[in-house]
Amino acid sequence: MNDRTIGRAGFLGILGLGAAGLFLAKDATGLLDRVVPKSVSSIVPTSGWRIYTVGSSMPTYDPATYRLEVTGLVGSPTSYTLADLEAMPRADQISDFHCVTGWSVSDVRWGGVRIADLLEAAGAKSSVRALNFVSAENPYEDSLTLEQALLPDVMLAYEMDGAPISRPHGAPVRLVMPQMYGYKSVKWVNRIELGTVAEPGYWEQNGYDADAWLGKSNGFSS
Repeated sequence: MNDRTIGRAGFLGILGLGAAGLFLAKDATGLLDRVVPKSVSSIVPTSGWRIYTVGSSMPTYDPATYRLEVTGLVGSPTSYTLADLEAMPRADQISDFHCVTGWSVSDVRWGGVRIADLLEAAGAKSSVRALNFVSAENPYEDSLTLEQALLPDVMLAYEMDGAPISRPHGAPVRLVMPQMYGYKSVKWVNRIELGTVAEPGYWEQNGYDADAWLGKSNGFSS
């Protein structure tokens, strides 16, 4: 059967500061040194968040030139400005954020776009079974199966706690996947590749679980 584009209903029917020179933070459970690769730096800000980077500095972006590229199994590769994303049907939610290293932040308010609406806008083909989220922070990327990406609390977020997402939290857009540990919620997303297989991301290549469900994974492959 040839690929064809399908809309939101079809997808729902198918059924997911520079850090160089800074220090590795210590969390209350003592797990951080064990589960975070030595190449990863972190900053300990207020409000319970720890910001991890795998590069020498956090990515920056120009609002005038930012584009979210959607490639792979689409009618034709396309891109969206931040204004384009904000013009799509808006989703709002309150959800907790859990890091595999043992800390959590409760009741985070997110605003953004549901994956189903983004796929419909991009003209995604019916053969899509996985989405790979590529960060501007090279080489960070991670993936979800289509079923995971279409869960009702998964979104591509551009607002956090009533304001545009800040640079440390992944501006201008980041993935939010509340039912999995935070390493799946890719920050600084600048490309989404639609394919048939959920490819191993940065953390999976360092031994972490591909399916990082809360309470069902310790972040490492068994």
